[in-house]
Amino acid sequence: MTPHDTAVLRVAGRPVGRYVTRPELPARLSPRPYLHPVTTLAGTAVTELSPADHTHHLGVGVAVPDVEGHNFWGGRTFVRDQGPTELDNHGVQRHTGFQLRDPDGFVEELRWVASGAELLRERRTVATTELTDTAWALDFTFSLTNVTSDPLSIGSPATNGRPGAAYGGFFWRARKEDSEPDVFTPDTEGEEAVHGNRADWLALVGTGWTLVFAGATDRTRRDPWFVRTAEYPGVGSSLAHGERVPIEPGDTVVRRVVTVVADGRLDRDAAGALVRKAVSP
Repeated sequence: MTPHDTAVLRVAGRPVGRYVTRPELPARLSPRPYLHPVTTLAGTAVTELSPADHTHHLGVGVAVPDVEGHNFWGGRTFVRDQGPTELDNHGVQRHTGFQLRDPDGFVEELRWVASGAELLRERRTVATTELTDTAWALDFTFSLTNVTSDPLSIGSPATNGRPGAAYGGFFWRARKEDSEPDVFTPDTEGEEAVHGNRADWLALVGTGWTLVFAGATDRTRRDPWFVRTAEYPGVGSSLAHGERVPIEPGDTVVRRVVTVVADGRLDRDAAGALVRKAVSP
């Protein structure tokens, strides 16, 4: 793979993430750029790529299961009154170029294409920040613009009839270990209590590492969290939780999530303090 295909993110000179812009993947996985591996400052990997349980989970990125019926998530499509179904409806996110590319981040342009037509154009902004000698933050913003002449809408299995499955949007497939990670917010803990609810931040705590996710805009904080710990470790910000998200021609949907990546097992106070530092104006 040539340097043109990847961007290495660094914090204080240390590599913490590898961004693959043009992955060679089968169409069924909805090929798209992704970050993997992402590591703590001590070098512990906190992402997984195409794990056996969900081969379409690609590290950290943006994945949406339903854009006007096209699957940009990968795998099967949930069809109302039918369930998960293999369909030939997968889209591709195509990297078109970097507007900015530095060791601590980049600004990228992407085209979301399905059935030979461009549906959405995305501007993706990613930046790293050192927080302490054991923690750093990944600031991830995506803006999706409808470039067609017709209204589009974004959905999820939940909006298509599958309760509790409002995945789609920013998504982080975390490292799977022998024991499932802990998960908590400022007020609750455990997958059942956290999943599908809103919270200013959410912490996923594994063996020797902690990820703390925070919506960094008022609009992003209104999206509930999608959380899995028992089946697999993954966290997303639900773009289409209770209803489809309409995008008129020329309109843009924007979301921003900041993730603290820390060595060690942080408690609630430590996680909250790092998040406040990471998302402070």
